[in-house]
Amino acid sequence: MGSNSEAFIGSIDQGTTSSRFLIFNKSGEPVASHQLEFKQIYPHPGWHEHDPLEIISSVETCIDGAVKQFETQGHNANQIKAVGITNQRETTVLWNKETGEPLYNAIVWTDTRHQNLVRKLKQRLGADKLIDLAGVPLSTYPSVGKLLWLLENESKVKEAYDKGVLAFGTIDAWLVYKLNGGPKKNVFVSDPSNASRTMFMNLHTLDYDESLLDFFRIDPAKIALPKIVHSADPEAYGSLGSTVLKGVPITGCLGDQSAALVGQKAFTPGLAKNTYGTGSFILYNVGEKPVISKSGLLTTVAFDFGKGTKASYALEGSIAVAGSSVKFLVDNLGLIEKSSEISQLAETVEDNGGVTFVTAFSGLFAPYWIDDARGTIFGLTGYTKKGHIARATLEATCFQTKAILVAMEKDSGHKLSELAVDGGMCNSDLTMQTQADLISIPVKRPQMRETTALGAAIAAGLAVGVWEGIEELKTVNTEGSTSFSPKVSKEDADKRFAQWEKAVQMSKGWAQ
Repeated sequence: MGSNSEAFIGSIDQGTTSSRFLIFNKSGEPVASHQLEFKQIYPHPGWHEHDPLEIISSVETCIDGAVKQFETQGHNANQIKAVGITNQRETTVLWNKETGEPLYNAIVWTDTRHQNLVRKLKQRLGADKLIDLAGVPLSTYPSVGKLLWLLENESKVKEAYDKGVLAFGTIDAWLVYKLNGGPKKNVFVSDPSNASRTMFMNLHTLDYDESLLDFFRIDPAKIALPKIVHSADPEAYGSLGSTVLKGVPITGCLGDQSAALVGQKAFTPGLAKNTYGTGSFILYNVGEKPVISKSGLLTTVAFDFGKGTKASYALEGSIAVAGSSVKFLVDNLGLIEKSSEISQLAETVEDNGGVTFVTAFSGLFAPYWIDDARGTIFGLTGYTKKGHIARATLEATCFQTKAILVAMEKDSGHKLSELAVDGGMCNSDLTMQTQADLISIPVKRPQMRETTALGAAIAAGLAVGVWEGIEELKTVNTEGSTSFSPKVSKEDADKRFAQWEKAVQMSKGWAQ
């Protein structure tokens, strides 16, 4: 079998700060990649935007760059059978559906300009029923608030809406539309993992819901919404209209956190993944029926691979401060020179020396929801050293992860069997061992950590038969993975967690 008969899958990873294109082989190894950062636009405090056209051009540049690298290895571009997409979620683009021109910058998921608008919506009759249909509570994250703000404040958007030429999309829909060539081809679709972040989709039907659109007073006759299709589909997403891969089909699409869950192959209920980024995102597979949380976790679509299978759902919890707490020790306190040194410093001591650091720099998210908490360090004595603070900083993320996992088990009735991990902080063996100790189950870390991009490649590959089904993925990305088993008793773990919970209660009420 010559090397030219081997099949590869491309993966577009369109993130918040950069775009990337990776090319994976059948074993799930990336053989080539190209990355490009793009401009972050902050017009006012709390505002965060991207240029939608720069997002497209950055992706096209990355495709060409990675393919060039791929070909210097002796491969041929025609071995790339399909392309998948994964993307920053909730970020909102509005354009003229006749010309394909954006009407405003993309409003990024982190943007909070519409805080007051969200507050008003919460008072509207029926606001408490939204979560049962949409799975997410009213907050500044979902796309809906960004759209409503633009309809209220941007005349170009309002005019397009009144004329019936307004198109709305999350980043995945915008990418697919433009990469196919815009209005000429008019491939206008989204997958359920992205559509479930808009607040327009009914979790149970996986389609737009009239009562949701009514609640937000959106007239579906005046605004084009992307058609919701399976996350893996051989036809629905069209094909690339330009770049060196012109004509290659796009066959898979997943929002970034769902893609990481798929890349970690958490296909069955009770499997979970935590991505330790700047913040942390924990997704927990709950199976084929959505579970609406009692602890303020979000319910989201994990993936929907079609082919006669049902969609799978996940509970999602996020920690506001994870990797950024380590950055805080570098930039603000100067305890270490770079983030990678934290483990070394933490290992200079045996334990946390009685120190607990609640890293609530901007309040606490799920399952606590304490807005007025602030970062607080407890248990300082004359004996406290730098190492103790470093250790307490790492433990803070592990404790919050445990709190979310406990809530997820309670909500879903599924016991967690193992936690798959990725993201920057998981490079620290100490942190991952601490995590396993605290949750009393194994933590599994793959050697190849590009799990988000791999998830998109898996969706695309399943659609075109590069992998026949989930069974065949068992051996993908298993080389060199590390498993951390708990080394302390459950009693000891519970005692440490009780101390953390006490600290959380004591950090309340600082912000006026």
